[in-house]
Amino acid sequence: MLSVDLRALEQGPVDTVGTLAADDPLFADVEFSLAEPVEVGGQLSEVGSGKYYWHGHIRTMVDGACRRCLAPVRIPVAADVGALFTDDASADDDPSVYVLPERSTAVDVTGAVREELILAVPAYVECRADCRGMCPRCGADLNAGPCRCRPEPDPRWAALEALKTRPDDE
Repeated sequence: MLSVDLRALEQGPVDTVGTLAADDPLFADVEFSLAEPVEVGGQLSEVGSGKYYWHGHIRTMVDGACRRCLAPVRIPVAADVGALFTDDASADDDPSVYVLPERSTAVDVTGAVREELILAVPAYVECRADCRGMCPRCGADLNAGPCRCRPEPDPRWAALEALKTRPDDE
């Protein structure tokens, strides 16, 4: 948990630096697998009465599978994060604002880190830009070489193929 005591803001902006473990329960229900802990750094500032802005940066590595050949892929993920926290309960309907519980003494930025990490992880990854994928019929990895499947004929040529196989006496 990365939190900042609000009393520390009396001296000015407060730096936040920390690491969230890859197996942190915060990431238990995400659709990707963290290969490394999430490194977090940022600064929390008071921007008005009961309003706080946190600007930070997150960085980690994520394990995934190539969308073409299903090979394991480890990709770097980095994102800048900007989050507004407020004690104004009427801002609850704004999804870009984090409403603090009543009489809070600290701002916890881990929720913002989780959301921005989910948005930063690409939905589809590839092992390389020129990945040839898998054969749709036999499942062979086409990056290792061609498979033994015969190519399917192009249906647009079917009428000409029918003329070719038609007996000459018709």
